[in-house]
Amino acid sequence: MEEGKEGGTWLGISTRGKLAAITNYLQPKLDLEARGRGKLVAQFLTTDMDSLSYLKKVSAEGHLYNGFNLIAADLSTEKGDVICYYGNRGEPEPIVLEPGTYGLSNALLETPWRKLCFGKQLFLEAVEQCQGLPKEVLITQLLDVLNNEEAQLPDPAIEDQGREYVQAFLSKYSAVCVRCPDYGTRTNTVILVDADGHVTFTERSMLDKDPSRWETSTHEFRLQS
Repeated sequence: MEEGKEGGTWLGISTRGKLAAITNYLQPKLDLEARGRGKLVAQFLTTDMDSLSYLKKVSAEGHLYNGFNLIAADLSTEKGDVICYYGNRGEPEPIVLEPGTYGLSNALLETPWRKLCFGKQLFLEAVEQCQGLPKEVLITQLLDVLNNEEAQLPDPAIEDQGREYVQAFLSKYSAVCVRCPDYGTRTNTVILVDADGHVTFTERSMLDKDPSRWETSTHEFRLQS
């Protein structure tokens, strides 16, 4: 939304099976002249480049952006899924992720912030509890996970990375769902993709910056082979 940097997004999936998501990297000072990070997601969704090639291109220009983590994936029921990661505050080259469960917050992939470890535990429990149940039950459970406001303190890892921030802010930041007067979680998104390539995209969004008012919408489609 920032002038000159508008038109991006933090998460998206296309009918062609291209999926991308980005998080900011917690850093004390931002370069106001840096490129807009949201375009990195939008550009991947509309390019013909595969995920690893795209992240290699991005990594060559990673120094032009403020800190970020970028997930890019090519989802295919025929060829199999390829999911890649690059963080411009970490290793210089992107990596292909092996099948498994990963956590990503506002540090590098799998950095063991307490809230990330707690969130992964809640996620795995929700998936286990919903085996054999309708997908709507799983979606509801996952939205509950994303809205957990339990502070995971003390957390030396967050405090070290954000040592130039006010302590009260970092305390709020230590929960899966961040709630501050002028900052915090305003959207929850759950994307389910089944073995047949059927996608269920559910998003819960805050209305008018009012934490007591939310709207949930769902879009369903099938991946194009």
